[in-house]
Amino acid sequence: MTEADRVFTRFPSFIKEFIYQNNWESLREVQLAAAKAIFETDSHLLLTSATASGKTEAAFFPIITELCEKSAEHGGASVLYIAPLKSLINDQFARLSCLLEQAYIPVTHWHGDVSASKKSAFLKDPSGILQITPESFESLLMRRNNDIPRLFADLRYVVIDEVHALIGTDRGNQVICQLARLARLLGRHPRRIGLSATIGDLDMAAAWLGAGTERDVIAPRPTQKALQWRLGFEHFYIQNSSQDTKADDIVSGGSNDSSGATAKLDAGYEFLYDAVSDKKALVFSNSREETEYVTATLRQIARMRGDDDIFHIHHGNLSASLREGAEMAMKEESRAVTCATVTMELGIDIGRLERVAQMGAPHTVSAFLQRLGRSGRRGSPPEMIEIYREDIPLPNDILPHLIPWELLRGIALVQLYGEERFIEPPRIKKMPLSLAFHQTLSVLAASGELTAKALAERILTMPPLSQLSRECYRELLLSMVQNEYLELTEEKGLIVGLKGEKLTDNFRFYAVFKDSEDFTVRAESEEIGTITSAPPVGERFALAGRVWEVLETDVPRRLIYVKAVEGKMEISWPGDSGEVHTKILERMRKVLFEETVYPYLLPHAAERLNRARHLAERTNMEREMILSTGGYTKCLFPWLGTRAFRTLKRFLARHASELGLSDIASEGCYYITFKSQEQDCRRLLEAIKAAMARDGLDMEALVSSAEFPAFEKFDPYIPAPLLRRAFAVDRLCPQEMLARFGVQCNDPF
Repeated sequence: MTEADRVFTRFPSFIKEFIYQNNWESLREVQLAAAKAIFETDSHLLLTSATASGKTEAAFFPIITELCEKSAEHGGASVLYIAPLKSLINDQFARLSCLLEQAYIPVTHWHGDVSASKKSAFLKDPSGILQITPESFESLLMRRNNDIPRLFADLRYVVIDEVHALIGTDRGNQVICQLARLARLLGRHPRRIGLSATIGDLDMAAAWLGAGTERDVIAPRPTQKALQWRLGFEHFYIQNSSQDTKADDIVSGGSNDSSGATAKLDAGYEFLYDAVSDKKALVFSNSREETEYVTATLRQIARMRGDDDIFHIHHGNLSASLREGAEMAMKEESRAVTCATVTMELGIDIGRLERVAQMGAPHTVSAFLQRLGRSGRRGSPPEMIEIYREDIPLPNDILPHLIPWELLRGIALVQLYGEERFIEPPRIKKMPLSLAFHQTLSVLAASGELTAKALAERILTMPPLSQLSRECYRELLLSMVQNEYLELTEEKGLIVGLKGEKLTDNFRFYAVFKDSEDFTVRAESEEIGTITSAPPVGERFALAGRVWEVLETDVPRRLIYVKAVEGKMEISWPGDSGEVHTKILERMRKVLFEETVYPYLLPHAAERLNRARHLAERTNMEREMILSTGGYTKCLFPWLGTRAFRTLKRFLARHASELGLSDIASEGCYYITFKSQEQDCRRLLEAIKAAMARDGLDMEALVSSAEFPAFEKFDPYIPAPLLRRAFAVDRLCPQEMLARFGVQCNDPF
């Protein structure tokens, strides 16, 4: 009997029937590896495999088998499933419910959109599988701390989905802290199963998954197969204002000139429309703003052409009903197009998707792979088109404005994975102060009074916070007491203070990521979504791919009542674009200077790259790091990722007077411009290197004493000196900067 036969034979009959119904001729590699690890060992398990390779079934087939073989003795949930998105939990809930109907194993999903009655039913009779978000789990640990041993008396497995979206983030570290607190209450560590399609450093991810436990982590390395992708990149120049079609012109079918000629839309959007309008497809953008605009534009084109409106939208500021409507439309067999952000990037099962489109380039290889992997299921290769839109260069534009940076990044992402199978490794924070503040309040709210020593023992033994020094944590605690987030009792114990209670009593406290006091938008009885500020009555704004006019604003209840109107316009949410790894910048440089012809570049994109390569060759960009762009203006091309680039820019600003630099500016992490009277660029470069060699690695000197670098949610409550130290440690990267300039560094960091 083969290993596959032994595994299959052990599965209960309803799992075998599930396999037959899905026409699986054999168990997949990842499913065999998971079954072997779960059945034959007591170790944690990290499963990494391509999207749609059956990871969820790989984990749950053997877990469910063991639950059927040995029922719970003391009651309580047997499996805790943690996922970063409500939509992912909803999708997996439906999939697991169908699978478990015959096993009599209940599945409960728990997040902000789930009714109180369903949560109460679980609390009354906890059993089976509990699916939950990190925020809802935080609420359980805080509000039902004493009940945790009963709720999870039989807990055997913790399944963490999409671990790549959690590793290296405060939210992911929150999950590991939660598991440490859970283990303290249960007196043991349940086995952990991590699932992901894109892991950059398998060993680092395995260490993160098993942190704080004594179990080994089994992390099977998936077999590398030849890549079969269908890619197409195309480039368009954005038409100028005289060519742009006004929203009212599109809606009315009118024209935007006196001759009565038919108005033409932006060629890039029309290309996108033709690429997806007859298919089931996802259109990804890198921001909610662009997603809104793309959706509105596709709907306008459909109206102009007399086509059906098959376009949906999906992002975090939409109501649950609109998001779920888009998900349901994508699960149907008929054609549908959903414009989305990262919310559709993760593993929601939407069946057979014919094509993925991407506006511009993702910021990371991981995001590219996740989005590409949404298509190509059930035997067909994944398929993606990427559309690049760029303003027409002005005659007097300086050199860096003439380089198509985003197109270079898109090509670099493809080449890095194709050539090296490179995926960005996770960033591990050494000073997660915001998380330390949050967990301090959460632990005290759950447990009541603790001595400073006992509190420090609990907080600093949580793996994500273990690198914080006791002196650093003591400074944080003193600040929290002085500012009334904590209170010192007569018995010299610590409890949550008055200001701390205001924070912990709000449901928004459970999340460690930034959110805002948004206004809820309603059209009659329908909830549309949220926006960050309330426009005046009569003003218009965009949301859910449509334009709305404000009818009434209820500020105390944070409600906005609207009516739908025709047209399109932009909306803006706060946020950042994420970090870019130095390997990507290095590969972008190679793209610009090599002669390789990339078969996935369509005619306009290939032509644009060739023009950029010709310009780079004529201007000597390959051989010189600093170039003069006219007069006293110079441009530095360091080819460094976000953190090293940030370090370099701060270094230049600190030494500007010494080096004779002024008007230092940058765009992304592509180039730095400045003014210098030094005409010899090579001499200037040597002066910069000399300053680096002399100053070495005094990173804290690059953070001004006047700065308050607050980035994470609870940073505003943390002393400025601690924030400046954390910024230097976690957001600067001197190693890569010094290496790029050829400066020797013997500091072990």
